[in-house]
Amino acid sequence: MRERVAFDLKDAARVIEEKGCTLGAPLEIMDETSSTNDVAKRAAKLGAPHGALWIAESQLAGRGRQGRSWIGVPGESLMFSVLVRLTCPSSRLPLLALASGLAVRDAIARAAPGAQVSVKWPNDVLVGGRKIAGIMVESIDASSKTPALVVGIGVNVFTRVFDGALADRATSVALVATDPPSRVAILADILEGLDRDLSFVAARGLGMVHARITAADALRDRPVQCDDGTEGVARGIDLEGRLRVERSDGRVVTLVAGEVHLLGPGTRASQVLS
Repeated sequence: MRERVAFDLKDAARVIEEKGCTLGAPLEIMDETSSTNDVAKRAAKLGAPHGALWIAESQLAGRGRQGRSWIGVPGESLMFSVLVRLTCPSSRLPLLALASGLAVRDAIARAAPGAQVSVKWPNDVLVGGRKIAGIMVESIDASSKTPALVVGIGVNVFTRVFDGALADRATSVALVATDPPSRVAILADILEGLDRDLSFVAARGLGMVHARITAADALRDRPVQCDDGTEGVARGIDLEGRLRVERSDGRVVTLVAGEVHLLGPGTRASQVLS
């Protein structure tokens, strides 16, 4: 561990161990790297074990969905990747991404009691419509009986000022919590949630967590626009992890992947089936 790593991360191994998780060890903390997901994927190919964890204070090429970057300011963000080796059909890998988003959502809700924390399909976490965390899940050798899944997570924890376009789109735990906990406390809570839910979802699908996903759904019954320009009203996430969108003609389409944008009042879709 290098001296530039903030003091609140230096206790990470002990706090994680006290949770009794199977995730979080071995642990490597880096002051700077290209991307924790890249580091984790290289290690996975070299045989790194289930549960291995990499944390970075700063990323030079951190990636979010749709090619977006997640760089982070040292001491303000929580950026990490955990390696998960589970036996499951490759068709269930997208469900694990949803379950990962739910684990992050639950941890942030505990860190900020009273905040309305939700999951935006497929795996962003919002508070008050603003992004507070993102998840980037990548699989390695998905055809294997025990595929390696890298779950990369970025959480805005202590950031209080966002520049440029992020000013109206992002928030942080410090901005929504009266007494924000340490980054390590949030990390340990996320790992505990992943440890609890991922094995169930891998083995049985979304059934056991579907009610929680539905309750946390940021898009449900709200007007949305899909990547292909289709507008409609989101009607929930089904047991296969697909987003259901009802169009103005009454037809319900299901989305397996892609980006969906919330539409504001006054748009055509906001009046669908009103």
